Amino acid sequence: MSKKNPLKLNKLQLRTLALAQVLAKEEGLARVNEASGEVTLLELPRAHGDHVHVGPFVVSSKDISGFSNPAVWTALARKGLTRANGAQATGVSVTLTPEGVGYDTGLGDKFIAPSDH
Repeated sequence: MSKKNPLKLNKLQLRTLALAQVLAKEEGLARVNEASGEVTLLELPRAHGDHVHVGPFVVSSKDISGFSNPAVWTALARKGLTRANGAQATGVSVTLTPEGVGYDTGLGDKFIAPSDH
């Protein structure tokens, strides 16, 4: 049995990675490198009002705060879950490593609900 959260990500890091994993599965929002297993998110969503659209889902704006936090991306990169694109500080794009794509955050369904618009 594998240990839950073996890299000891904090709540913000877990939440950010979980939402990035959701985006990584959305056609048109991510580019998969079949050779390396990496997934580049082409654009990180921006909130409007109290929510943001993450693929076909709607997420509370407060739950995506890690997307605009360079320290979160630095920590995820240090733990081997993301790779710096040179654009992370601006929130434009990010690349998930195969380890980042497959990391079990335990939060995959917690923050998402079908969008009503």
